[in-house]
Amino acid sequence: MATSTAGDVGRVHAFSLKALERVQQYGLPPTPRVYQVLYAYVSESHRALCLDLDACLFRADTLTEADIDEIYDRHFGAEHLTQSVDEVGTRISDELQQVMAMMDAARGTADAYTEALIDIAERTGENIDRDQFRLVLDALMRSTREMQSANSELENRLKASVKQMATLQNNLEAIRVESLTDPLTLLANRKSLETAMDKLFRENRMFSLLVTDIDHFKSFNDRYGHLTGDRVLRLVAGTLKQSVKGRDTAARYGGEEFVILLPGTGLRSAMSVAEGIRQSVMNKELVKRSTGENLGCVTLSIGVATRREDDTAESLIGRADACLYAAKRSGRNRVVGETDPEMAKVA
Repeated sequence: MATSTAGDVGRVHAFSLKALERVQQYGLPPTPRVYQVLYAYVSESHRALCLDLDACLFRADTLTEADIDEIYDRHFGAEHLTQSVDEVGTRISDELQQVMAMMDAARGTADAYTEALIDIAERTGENIDRDQFRLVLDALMRSTREMQSANSELENRLKASVKQMATLQNNLEAIRVESLTDPLTLLANRKSLETAMDKLFRENRMFSLLVTDIDHFKSFNDRYGHLTGDRVLRLVAGTLKQSVKGRDTAARYGGEEFVILLPGTGLRSAMSVAEGIRQSVMNKELVKRSTGENLGCVTLSIGVATRREDDTAESLIGRADACLYAAKRSGRNRVVGETDPEMAKVA
């Protein structure tokens, strides 16, 4: 078991060196994303990725950062990272910890061996062949000290490897979080939302969906500028984040549109959540920092729909979008659910 683990660690180091050599060969930046793609390539652990990368090399005999980004997104997307990065990091850490335990045992064995040799030397001090035996014993003890020194050096190298692997794991975690997060609002992004919704459908769970749009956002953005527009997006995002519970998902769907998943929540309760969000945003006044000018309040229109047995993701989002459209047609700054009278007008 220990021998197998040591061999695995040796292969990890060998593949790491090969991956870094490729980074230098192609003049690529040594980022975690570049390293992960090239490590998978040199270790031949991802056949589809290897074929893609070989095709790039066949076309141009080199790799660009754009090539790496395209291959990474294709084979290590957000869903893949979400499912695997923690497992991979834990497995590497466990393997290295096992090797560390093995080295501790080896060091203990060497110490015991040294003590035994000293004891032999003391007990054979009056032997007729004493001088000859002393020479042999000294040589054995020198070998033992060399073994202890080598073990100590290897242990230090392994400790350094543990730190390097921890750093790599942290970098991979940062990539995973980045791939699931909208950079402006720090809410979940569209890919993360789709992954969460797919999971709810696979588990056959009941949930409600809120589709939220900022009223007159384009006019506001054009009038006061993109920086102020970004502040509005962050203000709405902060309100959404405060309004959802741990099991819920608030995401930026695109532009000024946000979506909230409410697992285990029926239509009436979801309407209540939506109304609370609408009022919270409306009660916040926006002030332009550069001039102190009061820009008034921001309002939302929200559509609410609840999953039905025959729903797909597309049909559910379609009904919630229709509710949002009805809210805007009815004057904006309001919440419309799929059973409300406004929906009959849309139909």
